[in-house]
Amino acid sequence: MSFGFPWGLLALGALVPLVAAYFLRRRQKPVVVSALFLWRRPSPRAEAGPRWERFTREASLLLEVLAVVAAALFLADVRWGEAARARHLVLVVDGSLSMSARGPDGVTVLEQVRREAAARVESEEATQVTLLASGGTPRMLAGPEAEPSRALAALESFQAQGADHDPMPTLIWAQELAGAGRRVAFFTDVPPENAALVPAAVRWTALGTARGNVALVSAQRRDDGPTATVTLRVARFGEGPGEVDVRVRALPGPGAKAGAERVERVRLPEEGTATVRLTFQGAGEVEVTLPDDALPEDGQVRLPPAPTRPIAVALAQGLGAPEQTALERFLAVSPEVARGAEDVVLVLGPPGTDARVTVGAGGAPRTFVGPFFSEKGHPLLDDVQLSGVRWTAGDNPPGKPLVSAGDAVLVSEEADGRVHVNVDLSRSNVQRVSAWPVLLSNLVREARRTREGFPRRQLMLGEPLPVVTLAGARYALVGPGGSRPVFGAGEVTLSPPTGPGAYSLERDGDVVDTAQVLALDARESDLRTRGRAEVPAREAGEDDAGGNAPGRARWPLVLLLAALVADFYLTRREPPGASGTGAPGTGGVS
Repeated sequence: MSFGFPWGLLALGALVPLVAAYFLRRRQKPVVVSALFLWRRPSPRAEAGPRWERFTREASLLLEVLAVVAAALFLADVRWGEAARARHLVLVVDGSLSMSARGPDGVTVLEQVRREAAARVESEEATQVTLLASGGTPRMLAGPEAEPSRALAALESFQAQGADHDPMPTLIWAQELAGAGRRVAFFTDVPPENAALVPAAVRWTALGTARGNVALVSAQRRDDGPTATVTLRVARFGEGPGEVDVRVRALPGPGAKAGAERVERVRLPEEGTATVRLTFQGAGEVEVTLPDDALPEDGQVRLPPAPTRPIAVALAQGLGAPEQTALERFLAVSPEVARGAEDVVLVLGPPGTDARVTVGAGGAPRTFVGPFFSEKGHPLLDDVQLSGVRWTAGDNPPGKPLVSAGDAVLVSEEADGRVHVNVDLSRSNVQRVSAWPVLLSNLVREARRTREGFPRRQLMLGEPLPVVTLAGARYALVGPGGSRPVFGAGEVTLSPPTGPGAYSLERDGDVVDTAQVLALDARESDLRTRGRAEVPAREAGEDDAGGNAPGRARWPLVLLLAALVADFYLTRREPPGASGTGAPGTGGVS
């Protein structure tokens, strides 16, 4: 049971004077008469004055009470069964970061949505509300079919901080929750690109405003020992200042007595971004802020320390002298590797061993000066330039060719990730050009991605979250949205986090690594496409006024009339003993 207008229950207050009237007796003056037969309905009892006493007309009182209750139920719009469930309203709120943008009056789009949603619930006379938030992963904020007050309270506490996304999957889910013939209300800040593609049962309401905005579109931090390097990219979208002050404040880190603060004046191009790079010594967390504008959220980031974790590298026995010397020289100057550490991640060895990377050549040597053919887009070959290289190779190694010259395979990769570098450094000059350290750095970088934890420590909104797990262990990702299990072993790519904040990877309850998701998304910072629009649903729903919408229930009126008719019939009957009880000529007192 539910009530469309609960204030109608105030009519039950009429029961108080009704019951009091049945108990209260009026004082009557004594009257002397000559005979009782002159009185049509004499009362055999004498009244002594006003007092409370048991009344004798219970049936009449019950009928009148029933009439008052029936009238109150009609005024309160009582509903039963299907009539009560027919007032289900499904609301969908855009969870994008741009919903936090402020209009010229300083009111955010999300605050306007809260007001509009409350008005929509009241106008629809909804008794049950389901509230969804769109995003890369749609979320249910209240429901299904929650009380309107609880749904609106959930909307009050909701903060839109998601990345740019397609709302259609959420709208399809909302239609399934609403049911056939029901409409869905969608609140956002951008008009639809094509109204014909909006689902027919969805009413699209856009409450945004096109405004200029200056935003951080990227922020990265790298720590090498006590030195922290912060790299920022700042962009201007639409009208705005040509220059902006970027304030960077480094809190004191371990062993530091005080922090540091710098203000950089940055000139913003009309198109593209401006880059700022700063270094700090002994810094803890670094705070970056831009002057407040339409969307302050994309002008503030907090970068925790992100020290590089060198990976343990070992050289296997059997390497040739030239290969041993070239590899030792690289490992000695590379800050990304550690020698002699436990948990070796990368092993370099001669051909024929089980090393992850083999370096050397076997068989008849052949020398090539080009042309060299490389697998485009492969991460191991990023920035590897082989022009001017003299490469001596032996027999072709197994695996997929990555670099080849004629029919000779110079670099190959097997399905399990093992890499073979087919080179005889005693007859080549590849170790004397930039291609050699770049190739080895790429090998170290790819090996780091196989180490347990987060390959990347800082990500932007909307980016998938890569993690590396070990077989046989139980992992969980813990963040602002709670904890969720991580399934799979090795390199696992998780769906983009629903919001910014710190995320940690736990193995059997112990923290393995942490990563930071920053509230930065260039697509959400561009407010030039925002605006206001109202796209009504193209198909009528059962909750349309004047259609099949249920009106007030009629049965309380029928019950009211029945109680009044029964009470009238009961009170008009002549009560027993109405005839005179005294003999003619006999006096009596009433």
